[in-house]
Amino acid sequence: MPAMIKHVAALPAAPARAKLLEAGLRPTRQRVDLAKILFNGEDRHFTAEMIHTESRTVRHPPSLATVYNTLHLFAEHGLLREIAIYGAKAWYDTKTGPHFHFYRGDREELFDIPDAMVPLLNIAAPEGTVIEAIDVVVRLKGV
Repeated sequence: MPAMIKHVAALPAAPARAKLLEAGLRPTRQRVDLAKILFNGEDRHFTAEMIHTESRTVRHPPSLATVYNTLHLFAEHGLLREIAIYGAKAWYDTKTGPHFHFYRGDREELFDIPDAMVPLLNIAAPEGTVIEAIDVVVRLKGV
């Protein structure tokens, strides 16, 4: 069963433009339209296909390729976190700080693991390196 698309109130255009400019991005119409959908104050997890479906409500809906390219660009500029789930679609998260995820493949759902459930990881980087990030995805299935 595909993930449910959650329709949320869109961010107004001016704050969306400001967010893009702050990240060093030119606020094109399509970027602003997608930023209005994504950055309304709620943390959320989504795929490009989900955002493409949501974006059909804007006056000039972007192509799926434009959605993919824009999400990738937003991730490169720190506006989104891209989450690699092996054998699945690329997922994105508006919560960009360190945190871990559960992934339920049978329902196509990605959601945060509550901080209280996350163990303390004390991992040392090998000599000559630094840890850039620690990504943990716990894969679940229904019983």
